[in-house]
Amino acid sequence: MSHMPQLKVGPGAAGPRQPRIVKPRWPAILALLATGGLHFVIPAPLRFGQEWLLLAVVTVLLIPTVVAHRAGKPLLNRVLSHIVLSAVTASMVWSLALLIHRLPRHLDPPQELLRAASALWVANVLVFASWYWRLDAGGPNARDQRDAHDEGAFLFPQMITPWESDKNWRPGFVDYLFLAFNTSTAFSPTDVPVLSRWAKLMMMVQALISLATVALLAARAVNIL
Repeated sequence: MSHMPQLKVGPGAAGPRQPRIVKPRWPAILALLATGGLHFVIPAPLRFGQEWLLLAVVTVLLIPTVVAHRAGKPLLNRVLSHIVLSAVTASMVWSLALLIHRLPRHLDPPQELLRAASALWVANVLVFASWYWRLDAGGPNARDQRDAHDEGAFLFPQMITPWESDKNWRPGFVDYLFLAFNTSTAFSPTDVPVLSRWAKLMMMVQALISLATVALLAARAVNIL
């Protein structure tokens, strides 16, 4: 009697290679455009230049960034994306510095302070989510070339799941947005341990910016009351 070969079932079973999943990039683009749009909300004394300036800079830089990705030039795409992120980060830091400088002097009405602080808090989440998405595991270009996401600066729960269906899982922008949101609200990651030193330092800076924004608003509110 001939023996039929047994099929292995379980996490270590060998199976057909699953197609590589390429995560869409439009959420990251939308986040950068939204960050530029927040410039319209920040009052004039607390922003750099006209309200349309940041959105115009982001839009102009995003066009060649997307074109470079479509043309298969990852190095150019990475350099341009870093320039875009640096621009929105510099704008956010500038506005935050002005807010901290002007708040003790009572130079702005409470409504404008609340509007500016809310916009900067949202910008803080979007900017750091964009940095995490761009830097983790070599960035989206490098992650798209791998069959699965099994190493990086963050340990997502899907990376240690035993299910075969998640073998080729890789994080998208929403995963990093969720991480950045939790960092700004809880001042720490919730379900994603941080493994890399650069990521720990960036999360410390993000949490500090969020804490400073909330603390400044609370202090101003106490003075008003």
